[in-house]
Amino acid sequence: MRIAVPNKGRLHEPTVKLLERAGLRIENGAERKLYAETVDPDVTVLFARAADIPEYVADGAAAVGITGVDQERESGTDLDELVDLEFGQCRLVLAAPEDGEITEPEQLEGKTVATEFPRVTREYFDEQDIDTEIVEVTGATELTPHVEMADAIVDITSTGTTLAVNRLAIIDEVLNSSVRLFARPETADDEKVEQLVTAFESVLAADDKRYLMMNVASEDLEAVKDVIPGLGGPTVMDVAGSDDLAVHVVVDEREVFEVINDLKAAGATGILVTEIERLVE
Repeated sequence: MRIAVPNKGRLHEPTVKLLERAGLRIENGAERKLYAETVDPDVTVLFARAADIPEYVADGAAAVGITGVDQERESGTDLDELVDLEFGQCRLVLAAPEDGEITEPEQLEGKTVATEFPRVTREYFDEQDIDTEIVEVTGATELTPHVEMADAIVDITSTGTTLAVNRLAIIDEVLNSSVRLFARPETADDEKVEQLVTAFESVLAADDKRYLMMNVASEDLEAVKDVIPGLGGPTVMDVAGSDDLAVHVVVDEREVFEVINDLKAAGATGILVTEIERLVE
């Protein structure tokens, strides 16, 4: 199975880290290399531009691809979305000069909109029955209203800072995007693809979770159980050579600070907190 992943930019490092956490460490991924092996001999990686990944998957050059929703929608490939990988969040927004007259999408009837996402932009205006001229640009989109190339823009933003710096105000949200795992409909149910989905889902399930281990005297067990907010009931085991019990439980990271004090008050000792790499539910 070949996985297409971003070769550079803000999505590259998080994607490589996700693969490693899922157990697919890249073995020989030198920079500028197109292909790389992983620790699984049946899985290889194809490095490509994020915008090209949907086409690679649609054409069969890769079985699955990791890229943003914005890129898949713009490609028009209509791939199956298998997992929201929960990083690379951004918005595709409609914006116009903050001191201008355009404050509503309807005011762009008969006017010009510049964007790097002409397909998504056209779909957005067609859905609202607004007739606009779409001008495709390949960079510096936020400058086009100020040089009279366009009356408004549709562009990607994460925080809105770049738009604000260029004196542009957001009028509407066109698309909410994050990085997803995509596949062709005919390969989405392949066994290896399903294994990859399970691996990624286990990584996501482990995020913001912590594994707690502690020793508890038998007489304190019920009191400890009462204060544990864990994922289901705790695992309780005998401790060799001792009358104490070993109690293991998974809890949300945000609850760790408070629950440790409650556990100590209930009689738990030797409390150990560790991160979780994967959690298969």
